[in-house]
Amino acid sequence: MPSAKSPRRKSPAPIDLHDPQYYFNRSLSWLEFNKRVLHEAYDPRTPLLERLKFMAIFSSNLDEFFMVRVAGLKQQVESGIVQGGADGMPPAEQLQAVRQYLLPIVTEQHRYFDQELRALLAKEAIFLSRFNELTPEQQAYLNDYFQAQVFPVLTPLAVDPAHPFPYISSLSLNLAVLIGDPDSGQERLARVKVPNQFPRFVALPPHLHSPQGAHWVGVPLEEIIAHNLNTLFPGMEIQAYFAFRITRSADLELETDKADDLLIAIEQEIRKRRFGSVVRLEVQRGIPLLLKQTLMEEMDLEEIDVYELDGLLCLNDLFAFMALPLPQFKDAEWHPQVPPRFQRVEERESMFDTSSEITTLGTDYWEAVANELFSLIREGDILVHHPYHSFAATVQRFITLAAHDPQVLAIKMTLYRTSGDSPIVSALIKAAENGKQVAVLVELKARFDEENNILWARKLEKVGVHVVYGVPGLKTHTKTVLVVRQEAGQIRRYVHIGTGNYNPKTAGLYEDLGLFSCREELGADLSELFNVLTGYSRQRDYRQLLVAPTTMRDRTLQLIYREIEHARNGQPGRIIAKMNAITDTQVIRALYEASQAGVEIDLIIRGMCCLRPGVPGVSDRIRVISIIGRFLEHSRIFYFGNNGEPEYYIGSADWRSRNLDRRVEAITPIQDPSIQLELKELLEIMLADNRQAWELQPDGTYRQRQPAPGEPERGTHSLLMARTHKEVQASH
Repeated sequence: MPSAKSPRRKSPAPIDLHDPQYYFNRSLSWLEFNKRVLHEAYDPRTPLLERLKFMAIFSSNLDEFFMVRVAGLKQQVESGIVQGGADGMPPAEQLQAVRQYLLPIVTEQHRYFDQELRALLAKEAIFLSRFNELTPEQQAYLNDYFQAQVFPVLTPLAVDPAHPFPYISSLSLNLAVLIGDPDSGQERLARVKVPNQFPRFVALPPHLHSPQGAHWVGVPLEEIIAHNLNTLFPGMEIQAYFAFRITRSADLELETDKADDLLIAIEQEIRKRRFGSVVRLEVQRGIPLLLKQTLMEEMDLEEIDVYELDGLLCLNDLFAFMALPLPQFKDAEWHPQVPPRFQRVEERESMFDTSSEITTLGTDYWEAVANELFSLIREGDILVHHPYHSFAATVQRFITLAAHDPQVLAIKMTLYRTSGDSPIVSALIKAAENGKQVAVLVELKARFDEENNILWARKLEKVGVHVVYGVPGLKTHTKTVLVVRQEAGQIRRYVHIGTGNYNPKTAGLYEDLGLFSCREELGADLSELFNVLTGYSRQRDYRQLLVAPTTMRDRTLQLIYREIEHARNGQPGRIIAKMNAITDTQVIRALYEASQAGVEIDLIIRGMCCLRPGVPGVSDRIRVISIIGRFLEHSRIFYFGNNGEPEYYIGSADWRSRNLDRRVEAITPIQDPSIQLELKELLEIMLADNRQAWELQPDGTYRQRQPAPGEPERGTHSLLMARTHKEVQASH
């Protein structure tokens, strides 16, 4: 008999990389990030006052999430949009999912603070007390404080047919007071705003501390006001009071291509922001249903928008405790170090008497020190890493010296966010006064920094700086400086290309990288990029820079597909990328294809990650970690193995659609072998982290790494501080 034929095996169905199951929702991924931030407040390894700081950061982040992301989802629902993103979740479902995910987290946050952190503070003689827990003497002191300081500022507002419901400012803390009228027997409602001109937590003087020797004793301001309501409503009966707080939409509805004057248009939109629609109501648990419904009706809210919470509202204000002079309850202080090569500049400075004001230093000083700095850069590219390296001694010094150096002809720079008392802006003003050509791109649409940026734009314009506001329809997010200098009869261009803002304050808190170079190709690229920003150039190609929105997306995909080709040819394929977020579906699909082809991929993503790692047959060669700690990981680093000839890049852009398509961004290749080695070591330290690293699981949750028994703790930030200190000490 003929043998039976073996059944033919069916080839597996092709994987549809557009399937929503392979993508995490953006909003929920961001909430997972903020949950990791909150975990630092729960972690007993975190110093006590730093735990309060992380509580505050979590709450502050959440405010912005509601002001922007939730507000945007609500607008989509109101506009009838039902289509979701790559994950397929419609806006209305996202709002429900946000509520379902977030409510237990914020409930636990408030419970933990009220019941556990307060007790831990008391154990260390830091007493955040309730008013009714104080002694009569302490209460009398605070009542006097109320009468002398607070009472004159308060404006109690009645709510009745003759007094319409008052305007409530976003993020302000308020008391809703139920009042009984003894004459009519009617119940009245009033609102008292807790003024922000006073400290949120009012400290008692040391002679009233109980127990004696306590580090700090105080109470929340709203409790002092609440226990003095009879003073505000004499002759009435105070029946109940409850704290509440609202959050308004903060998105600017600006059509930049229709605005005749962008600066004026944004100023007008900022004023409108005060009256944005309410997107969240926070109230103290136990508020009477009728009172809650009144607040909801007046602000056009539904139950999904209301968060009833225990204890204190507005935990953002816990930042205040970081000002206490109690270093034993904080991270060990870190002083950013002067990188070894920049120490030569300091040595040259030490040859001059710099005790006088900087404005009175002579030309010989500026020439000598500037020559030292620029000669350093001519010797080879320099990488700086903040906050491990000093921003003041590197980036700030570079701009300041350029402003005073007689050989510098022009300075061009982008400003996205800077500090309120910015020495960078002061240097640019001085450069203009010194007769240099100064052109500055001030990004007026940097969210929540619009007013600050308008202020600086006007200051710069007054002294003759050429101030521009970028390309219509695009936000300028690139971090670049171009200095044009005349040297021995020729023109030379010096550049700084970074991953972070030119902000001395955040440079001490945010982890960022910056490259100093005088490579001719980079200088020429930056000249052409600034021509795009200030003029009518339609530059499409650049020699070395990857520039969004023109070349960055295509070049990024080419680099990924090159690794795919290497892997398909039997050669090793390798990608490591570090950034704040990855949400762009085209890039994610390319990474999925790379994983399927055999490319090994490690992603270090601090925040949102819509890519689902570890899915068999789709992303099983992709690993994702997030590093959370004392510094905010903000740098972007990209490594492509390129079959043994690796390429490294740093710059301002994440792999998000907004960065690749709707912003002006710049990423620079790193060509110096010693700097490539620095970046390699930096990535290896992060990938080996077993203290601050969280691993993204295929289900979208994160698992924090822990040292194995007997294994030393490897925290990225502590290791890099130690390494930097050792490097600097060895150079002396």
